[in-house]
Amino acid sequence: MEKLQSMEQFEQLKNEERTIFMFSADWCPDCTVIEPILPGIMADYPEYHFVYVDRDEFIDLCAELDIFGIPSFIAYHSGEEAGRFVSKDRKTQAEIEAFINSLSA
Repeated sequence: MEKLQSMEQFEQLKNEERTIFMFSADWCPDCTVIEPILPGIMADYPEYHFVYVDRDEFIDLCAELDIFGIPSFIAYHSGEEAGRFVSKDRKTQAEIEAFINSLSA
């Protein structure tokens, strides 16, 4: 998964056709639980560009987007927020897939 490098890159990527940002951190136990399932999810949804956002590196962006729990996901489609799966709860593969499936509805 590509890792976000700058705010300029965030602005560019959110304006692409379909981008899902995953907000996470290396120290987050609930984030490491989903790491092994992410490659499969990304393979199952090739129409989306997945981008890892380190919460500690982009704390101001997280505050701006009201992301106070990780792991969390926000999807953008051509610059508009298409959906969000934001909470402090641990996410399951089924929940993540249900979120992505809800985006195209």
